[in-house]
Amino acid sequence: MKAVDDKTYRNEGNPAVLRCVPESARTILDVGCGAGDNARRLGRNGRAVDGVTLSVAEREEAMKHCRNVVIHDLEKGLPAELAGPYDCVICSHVLEHICWPEKLLRDIRERLAPDGRLVVALPNVMFYKNRWNLLAGRFDYQDSGLMDNTHFRWYTFRSAGVMLTANGFEILHAEAEGSFPIPAVRKFLPGGLIRWIDARASAVFPGLFGYQLVYCAR
Repeated sequence: MKAVDDKTYRNEGNPAVLRCVPESARTILDVGCGAGDNARRLGRNGRAVDGVTLSVAEREEAMKHCRNVVIHDLEKGLPAELAGPYDCVICSHVLEHICWPEKLLRDIRERLAPDGRLVVALPNVMFYKNRWNLLAGRFDYQDSGLMDNTHFRWYTFRSAGVMLTANGFEILHAEAEGSFPIPAVRKFLPGGLIRWIDARASAVFPGLFGYQLVYCAR
C-alpha cells in the first residue's frame, strides 16, 4: 500500500489512553500516531516517542513531537526500523482500520519491554446510539466517528478483549467512556452530576453506554 497524504487525524490527544501510560515509561511507540497529538503531551515529560503512520502529511506534523516517525502499512505489522524495546505501545483508534490485526499484535508483543504495556482504544460498535441505527436499518458510513469510512473491523467490549487475549496479552484493566441517554434533562443538571451519571452508566454497562473502549494489557 502506498503512503497517502490526503487525510490527517488531529485532536488534543486521547486523555483516557494517556492516563493508562505508566509514569515509568520512558520509550513509547504510538502506532497510528496521527498528527502526533498524543506524542506532544507525552513528550512534555521528557519521554521518547516514536510513531507510525500511512500519511505523508501526518508524518510531517508528527515529527514536530516525535523522535522518529515511519510511514508504513500496518497490515504488514510493524516496520523493522522500530525495533524497540518499548516500555509502552499505544494503539489509539487504529486496530479498527486494520483488516488482519494478528501480525501487528504479534510484532507489538515482541517489541515490548519485559514489563511493557499495551494501551488500546477502540470505538464500540454496540454503543446504544449505533444499536438504534442498526435496528432502524441504518448502516451509513461517515467521514469520521464510529462509522468512519476507513474502518474495516468492528469491536464490542467483549470481542476486543477476546482479540487481545487470543493474541498473547493479559488484560490488566478495561473501561469504557460514553454517555447515558438523558437528553431532556442534561441542560438542567450540574456538569459534575452529568459526568458522574455518564461514568457510572459506562462502568456498569460498558457494552451499551460506552462509546470508546480502552484496554491496558501486558
